[in-house]
Amino acid sequence: MSTKDLRIVFMGTPDFAVASLDILVQHGYNIVGVITAPDKPAGRGLQVQESAIKKYAAGKGLPVLQPEKLKHPDFLAALQALKADLQVVVAFRMLPEAVWNMPPMGTINVHASLLPNYRGAAPINWAIINGEKVSGVTTFKLQHAIDTGDILFSESVSIGEEETAGELHDKLMQTGAGLLLKTVQAIAQNQVQEIPQAHLPEAEIKHAPKIFKENCQINWQQPLDKIHNLVRGLSPYPTAWTLLKGKNLKIFKAVKEHTTPAVAPGEVITDHKTYLKFAATDGYLVLQEIQLEGKKKMEIEAFLRGYRFE
Repeated sequence: MSTKDLRIVFMGTPDFAVASLDILVQHGYNIVGVITAPDKPAGRGLQVQESAIKKYAAGKGLPVLQPEKLKHPDFLAALQALKADLQVVVAFRMLPEAVWNMPPMGTINVHASLLPNYRGAAPINWAIINGEKVSGVTTFKLQHAIDTGDILFSESVSIGEEETAGELHDKLMQTGAGLLLKTVQAIAQNQVQEIPQAHLPEAEIKHAPKIFKENCQINWQQPLDKIHNLVRGLSPYPTAWTLLKGKNLKIFKAVKEHTTPAVAPGEVITDHKTYLKFAATDGYLVLQEIQLEGKKKMEIEAFLRGYRFE
């Protein structure tokens, strides 16, 4: 089937999905519809915000649907009318069977991990939090249970010692787009082989559940490597945090100093000019980029110039 004959509906919302939609558009695929989240108020002024995918689709003149409910009869009728051969999902929400089972070629998903590991909402964050050296992207066919469908293709990427979730996100976004193109090309040519996900015992599969604020608080009683991984894995969002004189302190960037601490875990050492570091059990976390509650994000030297310790 040619690129023009293959009718594709694309579903996605954030920046991560834009590279995948763009690569299909650039290669001449027939995107007959784009499904994304409804516009919603955001930011301090609660201005109505459009999703990254909606902005991209509008710029390319692609038809956009923004259903509140994916099971609503009006949406299902509108989706059916698009007569898609294939649906592509990248960073969207969980689909009901009436949606994912609609097109004759099925629905494929781009997931930012090497499945079956890191199924769930936050695979990029958890890979770094857990100290992984390798991550990757998987394309798979959607079925009932989330992130469990047959694997089509996967590609690995390495994770650097200081790499943050934001940096890995950008790397996987590009890798995922390339892998999606490869997958769609193979499907169009009927050259894809579906591989059931490995039957690992459930206890051995690492998961990637949604992250909440309590997951982000630093426990200074832990080893330095674990704390450093938490900071990297939550930067730039939702960000690891601790308390400094009773105020919430977000840590975007920090480096490790392996040495025997001279103070108890969680205590601070600073020269008031160039460095501020928190003690862990086996060293110090030396802060580089932070944001104190009520203040803007800043480098540590700029912060120390304006901050007064009692």
